Amino acid sequence: MLILASASPRRADLLREAGIDAVIQPADVNEDVEPGEGPEAYVRRVADAKGRAISVRAPGRFVLAADTAVVVDGQILGKPSSDDDAARMLRLLSGRSHLVISGVCLMKNGAPAVQTEVETTAVEFTELSSAEIAWYVSSGESMDKAGGYGIQGLASRFVTRITGSYTNVVGLPIALVYRMCMKAGLLLS
Repeated sequence: MLILASASPRRADLLREAGIDAVIQPADVNEDVEPGEGPEAYVRRVADAKGRAISVRAPGRFVLAADTAVVVDGQILGKPSSDDDAARMLRLLSGRSHLVISGVCLMKNGAPAVQTEVETTAVEFTELSSAEIAWYVSSGESMDKAGGYGIQGLASRFVTRITGSYTNVVGLPIALVYRMCMKAGLLLS
């Protein structure tokens, strides 16, 4: 059985909905962006660190780790630190397109079973009013999500178009995970 190195209930739900059994073991790693680090390098590095943190404690087991970032104008938007920060992020996303980039790593014995992969999805938001932003932030849904929104929840009303993997925007590109598992020879139930 696969180990998911994540505390994200959305990632666990996506795996379960796809019929992929996983045991949840959250990884506690530093997720700060390093100076000069680009979005793809960032999500790859953090996914790899999460995978290694759990894999060294689970010899012989496959560990899946991922990290997702929202990127607008080259700026990485992580999880908001406050309601004001969430509102700032939503103002940045309002009326324009942004990228959702996930790094996904599959490991066994502390080494990648296959190469760490990156999935990118373009998301377009409608123009948001100050009242809409305030309403959404007050819902509390912003606080534990990269970019300050969840496409699968209340913010779905703001999304006018996506190009790429929907599950990537939720938090885990399931088709990519499936391909990686098959390439590594991991039999999924």
